[in-house]
Amino acid sequence: MITVIGYDGTRLSLAALEAIADAELVVGGERHLAQVPAGVKTLVWSDISGGIDALLELDGDGVIVASGDPGLFGPVRRLREVTDDLQVLPAVSSVQAAFARAQLPWDDALVVSAHGRDPRQALNVCRAHPKVAVLTGPASGPEVLGAALVGHRRELFVCELLGEPDERCTWMTPAEAAAGSFAEPNLVIVVDRTREVAPMMGWIAGRHEPSSWALPDDAFEHRDGMITKAEVRALVLARLGPRLGDLVWDIGAGSGSVGIECARLGAAVIAVEKASLEHLQANIEAFGVDVQVVHGTAPDALVDLPDPDAVFVGGGASDVGAIVRWAVARRPRIVVVALAALDRLAEVQQALAPYRVEGVQLQASRFRALGEATGLAATNPVLVVWGTRS
Repeated sequence: MITVIGYDGTRLSLAALEAIADAELVVGGERHLAQVPAGVKTLVWSDISGGIDALLELDGDGVIVASGDPGLFGPVRRLREVTDDLQVLPAVSSVQAAFARAQLPWDDALVVSAHGRDPRQALNVCRAHPKVAVLTGPASGPEVLGAALVGHRRELFVCELLGEPDERCTWMTPAEAAAGSFAEPNLVIVVDRTREVAPMMGWIAGRHEPSSWALPDDAFEHRDGMITKAEVRALVLARLGPRLGDLVWDIGAGSGSVGIECARLGAAVIAVEKASLEHLQANIEAFGVDVQVVHGTAPDALVDLPDPDAVFVGGGASDVGAIVRWAVARRPRIVVVALAALDRLAEVQQALAPYRVEGVQLQASRFRALGEATGLAATNPVLVVWGTRS
């Protein structure tokens, strides 16, 4: 039997102490093993796999002491891959404790881990969602989160050494976090303070999926029909595949219909637009999504942007080939281009050459009333071309 004990800084339970007393070996981090009574054989693990291997080699029982709730981004998942002989004695998780310190509900929060991982996905979730708890690591601490979120409408609640005598929990701006130095372990809650408490409690924890997409054109404010039509938008969204943890560039955003739909599906979005931003800003506010707007002309406006996972190029830019080359150079998994003019197809295909290139022409005919009958009204044909990274 392997017993997994959660530790949150409080006194260990009687059941936990009994499991430790009966164990041949207790494995855990150095600060966790400080709670183990003298005389018990212990092993400070450098990684989960090594500690589990040592326990599986025992003839008798073993114990793992881990932070908080060991079923939340903890060793229980890895243990279940190799054994069914488990007993789990959880404590209050660090996420629960952090939200309690912040005096915030968290049934509307997302919980992500950047510990031992590339922090890009966690950062993109923080850019897109109004309330996120981030389990950090040495390469993804509050200073990294803060630096990435400067300019975003966010505040950080940084919790250092939760449950320990020198615990410290502090609200700060992204800029303050970027310039700070923090004790480990730490955890960060990233919040849009204007939306820190949802107006109504939902029935499911975390993020809610939209009930529909490829919304009607009249759902968006736009100028003179300058919008990616719903039928085209449906294919564009299917190819972009926007998801939680992604960053999407919407270049030549116009009314923002594509970027806003990506944001509704969970992705972080940067909309680049050179013309008037009135309709774009109005649509972002109407849908209540968090889209970062860059007022400028591509490709120059792309230079300082964080690397994208997916890119949409629309708007009929005359230098579309140069824009696509810039996008491809940043190595997103896919670049999707919508073209109304056939004579720009060759330069787009050439710019997408490092990728696997596919495309289709779309032309929809919509119902229209003909007196008491129904006829069809054709929309303008559009070429949708996409390149997928090998």
